[in-house]
Amino acid sequence: MKYKELTEKIIGCAMKVHAAMGNGFQEVIYQRCLAVEMQKQGLGFVREMEMPIFYDGIDVGMRRVDFFIEGAIMVELKAIINLEDVHLAQTMNYLEAYKMEIGLLINFGSRSLQFKRVHNNKMV
Repeated sequence: MKYKELTEKIIGCAMKVHAAMGNGFQEVIYQRCLAVEMQKQGLGFVREMEMPIFYDGIDVGMRRVDFFIEGAIMVELKAIINLEDVHLAQTMNYLEAYKMEIGLLINFGSRSLQFKRVHNNKMV
């Protein structure tokens, strides 16, 4: 699997954050904690990078993705009770819009950390 080591390292960072913080905080708190942990692990990332969304070649708005890591992985965070199909669809749409091959959807809001590797099938 492409990017397996990198995604495992990111998930490991998220697990450390969840183990230390538990569930119940706002998403921004987990985002800040994850940034600290990834920095400690030597991962290069950009946080809340704004990117334009295009429709039919026309710029129709902006979207901030929680993290772009090592220029290869997009990470979308949630702090909700359970991930639902709509969150997976959102992540898949971002991958397609940003022409990224793989992303992670990570949820800190449940008792146990939830995560999904999301692949952009249009790039395979």
